[in-house]
Amino acid sequence: MKKLVNGIMEFREKHLAEYRKIFAKLALGQAPDVLFIACSDSRVAANAFASTDPGDLFVVRNVGNMVPPALPNGASSSDESEAAAIEFALFNLNVTHIIICGHSECGAMHAIANDRSKVTLPNLRSWLRHGEESLNKVGTFDPHLAKHNELSQLNVLLQIEHLMTYPFIRDRVNQGQLQLHGWWFELKGADVYAYDKDLKKFIVFDRDLAKKILEHTKHQILG
Repeated sequence: MKKLVNGIMEFREKHLAEYRKIFAKLALGQAPDVLFIACSDSRVAANAFASTDPGDLFVVRNVGNMVPPALPNGASSSDESEAAAIEFALFNLNVTHIIICGHSECGAMHAIANDRSKVTLPNLRSWLRHGEESLNKVGTFDPHLAKHNELSQLNVLLQIEHLMTYPFIRDRVNQGQLQLHGWWFELKGADVYAYDKDLKKFIVFDRDLAKKILEHTKHQILG
């Protein structure tokens, strides 16, 4: 808390002047083009590793970067918070990209890998069920990774599948109006990986990957 309070004072004394115009403009409305769904883990800081500014991302964070799947009628099968944020991002903000971002050494993935039933906290134990299906593929995706880290990457792909259970997401994806992306942040090396559908694996961000993603995005937008 001390660091947080001191940080606010430092911002006011050293940086507020340069940000006043930015926030004055943002006060009139927001127009991000990306919905960023990440883990609540304090170590996952997109503003740091993606160099984003205020207003760039519409963010949802929860334990394990989960998205409860939809029921046949399009309503969330679980907590409504994530579904409400997704609806707002698409229908009010008209975002054109959704990123699911997992990370290494994720506590949620550790808990699932070591048997979710052992979790003593009832709400956490129940919530983790949204990632448990990924256990079925552990050992077949990237066995070079530790079990919980392989599970974390698989969980990113599972949550993208969950997104596709929402009819309004599925329709926009099929019409080329929305793109879904899987990212993974490796804490130790501070490297960001993206899932490559052609290679069927996560690869580290470099200039070639960035160019490939942007070219695909341009192609989708131009139809």
